[in-house]
Amino acid sequence: MARIFENLTIKDMTVKNRIVMPPMCMYSAEKDGYAKGFHLAHYTARAIGGVGLIILEATAVEPEGRISDRDLGIWEDEQVTGLKEIVDSGHQYGSKMGIQLGHAGRKSTVDYMDSYAPSAIAFSDKLQTPKEMTIEDIKRVVKQFGKAAKRARQAGFDLIEIHGAHGYLINEFLSPLTNHREDEYGGEVGNRARLLKEIIQEVRKEWPEKKPLQVRVSAVEYEEGGNEALDLAGIINSVKEEGVDMVNVSTGGVVLTEMDVYPGYQIKHGEVIKDKTGLVTAVGGLIQDPSMVEEILNNQRGDMVYLGRALLRDPHWVYQAAETLQVPIAFPFQYERAYR
Repeated sequence: MARIFENLTIKDMTVKNRIVMPPMCMYSAEKDGYAKGFHLAHYTARAIGGVGLIILEATAVEPEGRISDRDLGIWEDEQVTGLKEIVDSGHQYGSKMGIQLGHAGRKSTVDYMDSYAPSAIAFSDKLQTPKEMTIEDIKRVVKQFGKAAKRARQAGFDLIEIHGAHGYLINEFLSPLTNHREDEYGGEVGNRARLLKEIIQEVRKEWPEKKPLQVRVSAVEYEEGGNEALDLAGIINSVKEEGVDMVNVSTGGVVLTEMDVYPGYQIKHGEVIKDKTGLVTAVGGLIQDPSMVEEILNNQRGDMVYLGRALLRDPHWVYQAAETLQVPIAFPFQYERAYR
């Protein structure tokens, strides 16, 4: 059996294979943040296609926390119904379902609302300068993550991912490039990690210990003075006892900078995180070749591999991988004739 198709158990969640569909914004909700028919069809197609773990796109914990005004939201109880429909459909076809809870911070493009950040520094000249968060603002956002976790539990998700990557709010606090505060949330690394720690604690009040909790990080910021993989490993180690079980390793997005991207460009950073934290680690980055996924898993460079663009192009990537690797797996009976 190829490693791709081995199951993996984390807490009470057992995934049938090592393929993850990572969060990818679809910008297809209406301004109310509610899930629509597109979301149901989009995620169900990947579940039918055999993906082991599907993580819904960045879902905002408050209206001001949306990346765009077409993002999904989880700040109202009524939003649970549409999310639960997606979860139930994914479960029907054998996938485990996660949700990424996020806050855009200074990278919000919702220009009719104020944006917030650790410091009043704009991401670019095309986005508004954010308001520097007060302690009261910080405490409010922490509470919103906890309330969102409760709604995620009610919707039936198997996993919560806290979005600490790509230059959004939590990442802005973690990075010395974007956090210039002089209070207990800024300065030395323990202070910069305080928001993440408090959010994990608040989420765990509503998210049962038996259920896995994952954090997504940008392991490298590609800018002098920014965080590197060893820095992120240290941050994760400082908060993991609060209830973190898994790490999803990405890179970049904190500031505008050049990145040299190629298939597997983030794997080496994921290896550092996996080695230094000992947590279950998902890695990826422009990967589409099943043989490359096998190499990563067999050499223990990651425990799971996420495929973004590849799964957008081909919802049935898992079945195509089985054909390529000549591994017999079960196909949906409706599609069996395609693989005879």
